[in-house]
Amino acid sequence: MTEKDHETLILELTETTTEVLPTYALVVYNDDVNTFDHVISTLMRVCKHTYEQATQCTYLIHYKGKYAVKHGSLKELKPMHDAILDEGIWCKIEK
Repeated sequence: MTEKDHETLILELTETTTEVLPTYALVVYNDDVNTFDHVISTLMRVCKHTYEQATQCTYLIHYKGKYAVKHGSLKELKPMHDAILDEGIWCKIEK
């Protein structure tokens, strides 16, 4: 590999790795309707949280009023958002 080839490869790698995709947050809101167990089981099933993660998120939702339970792209979060809403839990995707 020549020095010019090496420089071209570095430039190509730099250009592809500096592209930043927007990150969104899936925010779940507290309510007076859903039980802790329901929210925990929903987060485990939909977001693939462990029991401990889901429990911590649920307590944070309860005490703070809302909590970002997952971060990612819109494409990744949209199905989770819809599944959580289908369970009767209010949530929103925020930038």
